[in-house]
Amino acid sequence: MSNDWIDAEGFRANVGIILTNSNGKLLLGGRTGGKGWQFPQGGLRVGEEPVDAMYRELREEIGLEREHVELLGATQDWLRYRLPRKFVRRNSKPLCIGQKQRWFMLSLLSSDDMLRFDRGDEPEFEKVRWVDYWRPVNEVIYFKRRVYARALHELGSTVYPQGLPPRPRWWPKRWRAVFDKDIAAFDEVMD
Repeated sequence: MSNDWIDAEGFRANVGIILTNSNGKLLLGGRTGGKGWQFPQGGLRVGEEPVDAMYRELREEIGLEREHVELLGATQDWLRYRLPRKFVRRNSKPLCIGQKQRWFMLSLLSSDDMLRFDRGDEPEFEKVRWVDYWRPVNEVIYFKRRVYARALHELGSTVYPQGLPPRPRWWPKRWRAVFDKDIAAFDEVMD
């Protein structure tokens, strides 16, 4: 993490990529070694602009270039999450307690066969699948769920201008309560 940008509060600057296809499905990557599913994402290098980091991560993680996608939108601000204590590397300097992320919504312009996992030093993903809009919130590791829900809520109109797909009925009530609170706070700021 020596080239990573970690702010004074201990949050690592990061970009997240939500890639949609022509059917409104979202790409989820299966992490190498069977370590779960997530959107492509990665850290900003010191001095790197978020949009430049996004295109670099797009290439490194799933092999796509700028001409393979259309940039639909980006979150207005950083979305943050804290790492659970067991994931904080106490011996790393500077100490990283979580991530602050700028999220980007992209539309795939090329075919699926352009996806590759061998463009980075170590492959992040070994497989991908296309899922319904809200499914990634359930698939990602638990401490990233709130950020995923907020990013999907904020950027959803770029894919669904007539209104977002309804949230799944299978979401537990406790998720709904937390997500509704987060979304209400976001909507209040945007008004």
